[in-house]
Amino acid sequence: MKMRDTFIKPMHPEGRRFVAIFAAITVVLFLVWEVLGWVGLGLTIWCYYFFRDPQRTTPTRAGLIVSPADGVVSLIEPAVPPAELGMSDQPLTRVSVFMNVFNCHVNRAPVAGRISAIAYRPGKFLNASLDKASEDNERNSLCIDMEDGRQIAVVQIAGLVARRIVCFVTPGTEILTGQRFGLIRFGSRLDVYLPDGVPPMVNIGQTMVAGETVLADLLSDEPARVGRTG
Repeated sequence: MKMRDTFIKPMHPEGRRFVAIFAAITVVLFLVWEVLGWVGLGLTIWCYYFFRDPQRTTPTRAGLIVSPADGVVSLIEPAVPPAELGMSDQPLTRVSVFMNVFNCHVNRAPVAGRISAIAYRPGKFLNASLDKASEDNERNSLCIDMEDGRQIAVVQIAGLVARRIVCFVTPGTEILTGQRFGLIRFGSRLDVYLPDGVPPMVNIGQTMVAGETVLADLLSDEPARVGRTG
């Protein structure tokens, strides 16, 4: 990898108009006062960085569930999947990955399969790290049917700053593990509802990389992992 590639990442097309707006405002700020112009330039660079879309190397071994988002595991708890998906009303293990405004916000499929349902629900814009954000905030939920007949729900949740959830796929789409399926603008969270009896292989506070970090293993009988912060 070239040194340039370490710092310069591809930008998702969704970010082009935002970067253009930031850049235009920056030009005006330079005309008004140079100090403000430099502030605007910094914000323009941040906006580009926010919409970065780096390549990821996804593990392809059967049974692996990968993280759908960059960020930190903020919650692991039993919860019922969103009712609008029409899935089981029994609690499943929910793993929440919180993305701050400096994380890459492109979302990737946790497993391969067929998207059987997508349901958008408007809502509030509470801090996405809070537990009640799963119920109260704007969200877009997807149900993925896997080859073995089991289902996984993945939910895009808007955050305190986020005001726009983007989804690139439609019901009936066949998706691959790690494939891009959406993004959320400016701070948010992704929830994954694991199939019944599948323990997570991550811990609260663990840093996740979308499309790469293994979140769980459908074929493993290993118990849920415990971790230590140090």
